[in-house]
Amino acid sequence: MRCHRRVFLMGLLGLGACAETVVETASLPEFRGSLTLDPVRQSIDQGADMLSHPRRMDGQPGEVARLVQALEFLAVELHVGARWNSTLPMASLQVPAARPEWRQAFGIAADARAQDVIDSLAGLRGAFAAQNLAAAAAALRAPLFTPGGQESLARFGALPALPRTTRAMRNARQELMAQSFDRRSARGFVIN
Repeated sequence: MRCHRRVFLMGLLGLGACAETVVETASLPEFRGSLTLDPVRQSIDQGADMLSHPRRMDGQPGEVARLVQALEFLAVELHVGARWNSTLPMASLQVPAARPEWRQAFGIAADARAQDVIDSLAGLRGAFAAQNLAAAAAALRAPLFTPGGQESLARFGALPALPRTTRAMRNARQELMAQSFDRRSARGFVIN
């Protein structure tokens, strides 16, 4: 009987260890079901451009929310995506490492799941496009966003300085462009 209890307890401990190894995933709403667009490439290119020209984002909370969605997606996909770990090794480290910076700037809970953040920001973008400011504020609910509501919505009115995030995204774009150039060069190389 005692042996069965030990086996049972060891099994529970094993299940607990498995529960800790759950890998986070994330997807962007505008790319779901798309077979032709690469959400990682699009997110890197657009995100680096937005961060390089932050004043263009003033007064556009929907666009700032789109940027943060892309950043959250990249923080997960670059880190856990096997394809990107090998082709964009520096971006796989730098973008996730910059995550605390943008989360602090926008009042996003440090332990929030990326998909929850992405989905809330999709609600903000939809409500803002419909010119429903009350619904846009309601999409930023506490404790996912602090303080939540209208005060959190105000943070999306202008892109704050995000030096670490900007550097990581510029480096990611350069790494992506170099990787694309290397691939094109390899295809054009002919051995006689």
